[in-house]
Amino acid sequence: MADRQRSRLYAWEDRAISPHDASIIAFPAAQGIVDAIWSEMGLLYPPRVERLPFQARCRIADADRLTIRMPQTIPSWCLLHEIAHAMTTTFDGHSDGHGSAFMNVYLDLLVRYLRLNAVDVRLDVVRAGLKICSGASKAFFVDC
Repeated sequence: MADRQRSRLYAWEDRAISPHDASIIAFPAAQGIVDAIWSEMGLLYPPRVERLPFQARCRIADADRLTIRMPQTIPSWCLLHEIAHAMTTTFDGHSDGHGSAFMNVYLDLLVRYLRLNAVDVRLDVVRAGLKICSGASKAFFVDC
C-alpha cells in the first residue's frame, strides 16, 4: 500500500511543527512518557521503547504497535508522531501509514501535549493537502 501523504506530512512538520517545538526527550524518559500517554488515552499494553539501531541513518525513529524505536534523544513532536503510528497499527502489523486515521490521532496528540490550537492546526493541515479522518479513534487502526 502506498503511503501517499508521507512526503507532504514531513514537509508540513518541518514547516509548522518543528520550528515551534524545541523540546527534546531523552531515551531514559521516553518509556515513562509513552506509558503515561497510552494510559491517558485509556489504552492497555503500551509499546516498548527501544534504541534505534545505529545503522538506521535515514530515519529519526520508527514504530509499530508493539515497539517505538528511537535514538538517544528525540524531539517531543517526533515521539508523538511515533506514538500515533503505534496507535494506528494493529497487533499483526496492519498500518494506516501516514493516512487520514493516523493524521487524526497525531493531530489530537499535538493539540493535547504540545498545546497547539486545534482549529488552527487542522486548517493548516487541510491547506497542506493532507487528509484527516475525523472519526478515527485512538484504539489502533480504524478504516476511513
